[in-house]
Amino acid sequence: MATSPPYPTHPGEASGGTPRHPHWWQRPGVRYGALITLLTLSGLVILALVREQTGTRGFLVGLGLAVLPVPLLLAAFRWLDRVEPGPWRNLLFSFAWGACAAALIAIVANSFATQWIAAATADPTGADTLGATVIAPVVEESAKAAAVLLVFLFRRRDFTGILDGVVIAGVTATGFAFTENILYLGTAFGTDQLTGHSGIASVTAATFFVRIVMSPFAHPLFTVLTGIGFGIAALSTDRQRVRRVLLPLGGLLLAMGMHALWNGSTTLGEYGFIAVYAAFMVPAFGLLTWLVVWTRQRELRTVRAELPAYAVAGWLTPAEPFALGSMRARRLARRYARRYGGKRAARAVAQYEAYATSLAFLRHRGRRGRAGSDFVTRERELLLELWHRRGAARPALDHAARLTAPPVPAAPWPVHGTYGHPPYAHPAHGRPPYGHPYPAGGPGVRRS
Repeated sequence: MATSPPYPTHPGEASGGTPRHPHWWQRPGVRYGALITLLTLSGLVILALVREQTGTRGFLVGLGLAVLPVPLLLAAFRWLDRVEPGPWRNLLFSFAWGACAAALIAIVANSFATQWIAAATADPTGADTLGATVIAPVVEESAKAAAVLLVFLFRRRDFTGILDGVVIAGVTATGFAFTENILYLGTAFGTDQLTGHSGIASVTAATFFVRIVMSPFAHPLFTVLTGIGFGIAALSTDRQRVRRVLLPLGGLLLAMGMHALWNGSTTLGEYGFIAVYAAFMVPAFGLLTWLVVWTRQRELRTVRAELPAYAVAGWLTPAEPFALGSMRARRLARRYARRYGGKRAARAVAQYEAYATSLAFLRHRGRRGRAGSDFVTRERELLLELWHRRGAARPALDHAARLTAPPVPAAPWPVHGTYGHPPYAHPAHGRPPYGHPYPAGGPGVRRS
């Protein structure tokens, strides 16, 4: 997920014409204000509802226990996002949506549907079972998927592939599980207060073991399927509209099905939960973990394969594609910049790495005919962002490339003149080179 400068605000600005003024509801400040207000109100309402059901002591106990797996899950998703790190505001929005808006929708809709079924059938037990196995999966996964959809529609530049969908979906589900765990653990604590149970034999301990120890990944696992559907859709061209609709929908249906199986495992007998956990949940978790790690490595290979074209054109030094395609080299470069240039230099190197990764992915989509009509504009924006940060990034990446280069008799890249400063960089004028790896119009763009 890339941090990147925005598109030209309006077509008129890009073409030199008179810019059009947006309507008041289209202004970023209005949209951000409305979103923050919605999430704040949702948070206050969900806080009141959970506290009403658990009591103050139960809420505090549930909050203290539910927060334990959150840093680990967020760190795992952030690690996946390190190849092309996205802005924190997307992750913050996703977590807040899951913890506040999605949780509120789930509590209200699930309660209403279960009560309506119980009144209609005069069978409260059957209504609870139907609510847990059918209503809850549909409502909860739809509510969490809304966050992924919003980022996909309104932060399209930050949503370029499978890992972006996995990260947004996983962080949203982590926020949802956090609020849900507060409710379950707080309710369990209240039950123990009434019955006088404590210690390992308490309902709180059993709930903590099942939800926090055994299955902290359950909700993220379900919603990640939706994120994968959106991620594959992001790789499609604008002409593949049917695919862009069906893939996210298919991922959502899979998420609902897995969620329903998980909730229904408690109705399969004494060992139904353990059987579903061992035979289905753990293998599915392992398979998805392998998939996202493999995708991460594939993205690094894409960086190493696409950036040499820009090194030939003079925008990058010959060593940079190798260093930028290695997470270890990137880490060494940031450390080197921090040691000799401070936090500002390290931040510039991190931004350089993110822009270079976005550039590699853009070129990869272009070669496959998936680039939009703004390919040339976007390419130049990214190249200029790299050029502005070259002073801090090039020495650091040069150092990292030297430390991580494979042990071969000859250097794995051509060296011209002083290492790290090729003669085509025009250092005297401070201007970027004019060569481009593509002809005018970009790949996949028809010329008139």
